[in-house]
Amino acid sequence: MDLGITGRAALVTGADSGIGLATARHLLAEGARVVLTDLDAGRLADAAAGLGGEHTTIAADLTVPDDVGRLLEEARAAYGDPEILVHCAGITGPQGPFHELDDDAWRTTLDVNLFSAVRVVRGVVGAMREAGWGRIVLVASEDGVQPYVDELPYCASKAGVLSLTKGLSKAYGPDGVLVNAVSPAFVETPMTDAMMEARAQERGTDVDEAVESFLDEERPLMALKRRGRPDEVAAVAAFLCSERASFVNGSSYRVDSGSVATI
Repeated sequence: MDLGITGRAALVTGADSGIGLATARHLLAEGARVVLTDLDAGRLADAAAGLGGEHTTIAADLTVPDDVGRLLEEARAAYGDPEILVHCAGITGPQGPFHELDDDAWRTTLDVNLFSAVRVVRGVVGAMREAGWGRIVLVASEDGVQPYVDELPYCASKAGVLSLTKGLSKAYGPDGVLVNAVSPAFVETPMTDAMMEARAQERGTDVDEAVESFLDEERPLMALKRRGRPDEVAAVAAFLCSERASFVNGSSYRVDSGSVATI
């Protein structure tokens, strides 16, 4: 399927692994020119080494406003104003019972998962409005609508991402800037790898058994009974960046194997 984004300038955050890297790969395959960004320059360069197409990497800390500004300046110098933004940067953050989590646990998670999206969108939306065309895709989570009691900072941050998505879609849709979210569940990423390794260690099992027990006990509605693949989420994100999604605005696409119980 031709997504109609050949030559478009794209910025993908959280791009050194997982959903971000897979999304960059999809966009490059469609002919977009892609800036990949993440925290660590070395890891980012290693991740991008196998990519084809026209791309560059820029390391930046999205919790630091000046770093976001530098990132956008360098992105513009490379390919012009970003016309596409896919914001994948995020962390699980501190987990545990609500009454044991202090303010710093909340601040850290909200800063990375929500405020970094605010900063980057604020930096790109002006040029999109002026051009009369833009695509913004924010990566949320099933947790944003189906919170889990041991990871409430993460759940609240992703609920914030969903609300931000809807608000931005109303504000800038009339200008030709379409804003949507993708909400995955339990995808094979370094984030869930770390979760499963910790679970295996706690239970004295291997990672495969940890994944199986997690699916049975914590995500029983995931009908396919496996973790998702990054490319399965990236394919939806790439579609939302495209001309094919020209009437899609303010939506959250669940890529979750049925994990969310409600309609």
